[in-house]
Amino acid sequence: MMWDFSFRRGLGLMMQTLPFILLRMVVYFGAALAYVLVTGTGAGIGWGIGALGDDGFRASATFFGGLAGFGVVAIVMYWLREYILYMVKAGHIAVMVELIDNRPMPAGRSQIGHAQAMVRDRFSEASVLFAIDQLIKGVLRAITGLIRGVFTLLPIPGVRQLVTILRAFLRVAVGFIDEVILAHGMRTRATDPWASARSALVLYAQNYKPMLKNAAWITLFVYGLMAILFFIMLAPAALITNLYPGSMSAMGIVIAFILAWSVKQAVLEPLAVACLLQAYFHTIEGQVPNPEWDAKLHSMSGEFKKLADRATGAGDAQVVA
Repeated sequence: MMWDFSFRRGLGLMMQTLPFILLRMVVYFGAALAYVLVTGTGAGIGWGIGALGDDGFRASATFFGGLAGFGVVAIVMYWLREYILYMVKAGHIAVMVELIDNRPMPAGRSQIGHAQAMVRDRFSEASVLFAIDQLIKGVLRAITGLIRGVFTLLPIPGVRQLVTILRAFLRVAVGFIDEVILAHGMRTRATDPWASARSALVLYAQNYKPMLKNAAWITLFVYGLMAILFFIMLAPAALITNLYPGSMSAMGIVIAFILAWSVKQAVLEPLAVACLLQAYFHTIEGQVPNPEWDAKLHSMSGEFKKLADRATGAGDAQVVA
């Protein structure tokens, strides 16, 4: 088979975790609405200030007012990313892991409440989960860097251009894998999240070929759909920009992208994670972390060293299972 997961099963997990899908829609569609409203407000303020000058000055003031409003929301979303990871993404991962392993939800507790309790049991604070997630992303970049290095050694004409394209694609493809690494600890009921992430990364590294293959197919699917959504969203985006003061037609493209992005984050990303979870658990079934790969990651990634140092038994050269 071309991949090691079932889209049908992934869609089934989406339906089974509908409370989290609705929560994600509230969060990300709310963010999209904030972008539109605050950008429009900034443009309106700029348009009013622009009345003090000529038409050129008013157009510039309107544009930079809208840009300032967009930037304000972007900064807020940047600071909220830790909270969103802790309360929304990690919780959704936790409940998907439970469903994949056919573990029943406890009676008398909502799906969201149960999942978030699981996250709090393993990560005492949002900052701990966020720190681990950032280190995981750093290790994943090192693994993809190793793959790019192999390509540069191949005697292929135009290999530099190929590597540039490959680098961009891999950067996108591994964007979903950090959440899969976090799922390993939830599945194994690990009490040390640092050690669990270390083991999960070693398991990923020793199976990087099938995992990247699956990630590549999922990436093509998700971003292909997002591109289609972008063109669909151009029509409502044009209607929205007509409500903006002055000449803000260029904002239609930005708004269409924001709307497509919100659908991707709320619906397509959890579908991608649901599929990758299947592939990861299927691939690593019956395996244990390979000490050779553990040593290799130690030598090539400073983030992996930090992760290992924080794990129980820091300084031990053995893989923590």
